[in-house]
Amino acid sequence: MLVEARFHGPDNSGNGGYVAGLLASGVSPQAAPEAVRVALRLPPPLETPLRVADEDGARGHLTLWDGDRLVAEARADTFSTGAVPAVAPDVAARAAEKFNAGGDHPFPGCFVCGPDRAPGDGMRLAPGPVDGVDGTVACPWTPWDAPTSALMWAALDCPGGWAFDPAGSRPAVLGTMTARVHALPEAGEPCVAVGAARRRDGRKMFAGSAVYGADGRLLGQAEQIWIEVDPARFRG
Repeated sequence: MLVEARFHGPDNSGNGGYVAGLLASGVSPQAAPEAVRVALRLPPPLETPLRVADEDGARGHLTLWDGDRLVAEARADTFSTGAVPAVAPDVAARAAEKFNAGGDHPFPGCFVCGPDRAPGDGMRLAPGPVDGVDGTVACPWTPWDAPTSALMWAALDCPGGWAFDPAGSRPAVLGTMTARVHALPEAGEPCVAVGAARRRDGRKMFAGSAVYGADGRLLGQAEQIWIEVDPARFRG
């Protein structure tokens, strides 16, 4: 497996949701009927050949290696609660107008939520706070091309983190993500991505996220653990 430089989150590592989705796509659906949990152990390196190992011989437990360094592992899991509820498209559009209001985005080049990415290059999700619903963010998302499962995992990634507003001196990165893609949207289909803060435990932040299609159907859902980090760890 190779993570192209385009799909970075922090400048020097892969976007967590996208990398998790790439690895999760190799897990057998029979081995993980409800969801796949991916734990990221190291910042995923870019443009580096990575080795995927089938730990149980049935593609129910995959590990991802950079030489002898464990980058991530994926295995079956279940959800602890239901999907984050949908919000109306007009509510999501108003929320997106308030995205990154302080202008201090921790990773402005992020493939998923980076405002510095050009349309058609990055996904440019802008999950902002939903009026009247504490700890919930939302934004529209219209895929410009038919998305893969890995891109759906990416779309589920950043809305969970922004539910805790990770801007400022202590940004957060994805630690683990449990997700399921129920269906893929069509190219050009107007979707809504939502994220919700659930609880905090020290440096760990627990969140949920979901993506809904134009007809309101649930396309994908996720539960996440985000970890506050020293931003110097992700500089060149």
